[in-house]
Amino acid sequence: MEDTRYRHKVQYYETDQMQVVHHSNYIRWFEEARTDFLEKSGFSYAWMEEQGIIIPVLAVSAEYKQMVHYGEEVFIIPVVESFNGVKLTLRYEVRNAENGELTTVGTSAHCFLDRNYRPLRLKKEFPQVYQMFMDSLESVT
Repeated sequence: MEDTRYRHKVQYYETDQMQVVHHSNYIRWFEEARTDFLEKSGFSYAWMEEQGIIIPVLAVSAEYKQMVHYGEEVFIIPVVESFNGVKLTLRYEVRNAENGELTTVGTSAHCFLDRNYRPLRLKKEFPQVYQMFMDSLESVT
């Protein structure tokens, strides 16, 4: 797969009075990077939903290492941390685009459901999607 980095320029509305990014925005950035990752893989959220694949968030976390300020640019780098065909965990690194310094790390956990909200086994029902996640997982191990 091509470069999975997602570039984001910090907007004024994402900051507090000190022009530091408010902590809640990192969760949005994770979602933006995850959406971009899926689009680059050829399986966008829109495509998956058309196929009846629902991917709810089960958990999300963020650990802040350094402040990010208004006007700075960051890369959000999603990596498949674990995948078993039904559950998926992504790890995110947020890095300053100018100097590469790590500013934030996080994770999001997901599961795959069908339209009736029952667990969906991708390996059986959508083998091409299953293989993409397996290939992504193997590329980092």
